[in-house]
Amino acid sequence: MEAYTTISGTATATIVEKKSEFIASASFAESEEAAQAFLNTVRTQHRTARHNVYAYLLREGGRTRYSDDGEPAKTAGLPVLEVVRHSGLTDIIVVVTRYFGGILLGTGGLVRAYTAAAQAAIENAEIVTVQPVRDFTLALEYSLYEQALRLLEAAGAKVTSTDFASGVTVSATLLCGREEPLLVALQELCRGEPDALLSEPYYAPF
Repeated sequence: MEAYTTISGTATATIVEKKSEFIASASFAESEEAAQAFLNTVRTQHRTARHNVYAYLLREGGRTRYSDDGEPAKTAGLPVLEVVRHSGLTDIIVVVTRYFGGILLGTGGLVRAYTAAAQAAIENAEIVTVQPVRDFTLALEYSLYEQALRLLEAAGAKVTSTDFASGVTVSATLLCGREEPLLVALQELCRGEPDALLSEPYYAPF
């Protein structure tokens, strides 16, 4: 499991070229189903638009797909895909909606407009690094709480919740690969095996 870079949520941008309006919408999509669902949402929002060009790049298998959606071949979908590729992002779809303004742009003008719109949407997006992590739950006595927090902090863990009852239960998230040293340190602190649970690894922004 390796870290990768994508966007959080969605982002939009609009440019106007010779009265044609290009509205770019970018979204995180971790599967083809998610990418298609976002595309359908955009198409519904802009059902009167002449073109809804799109391109997506998925981490799994390096899968890519694009469509010119009626524009001349290689003037729309491919330029959008190239923008995504050069961004270094994955698990992302960009849809560029065009409302025709009545003036033909030519092939060069279309490439420039679709490229600029896609770039603007990505520039407006929140870029996040997604890494393999594990959730960690630790139950311990009150007297060990502050020391345990320092060990969690030293391991780079992010505490997500703390429950104070007869004892203390701390829930945290930490990067994969850091759990073993943390468990060793907690074993020393607790003078025995710590009362801890680890989830299976999964991907999340961290």
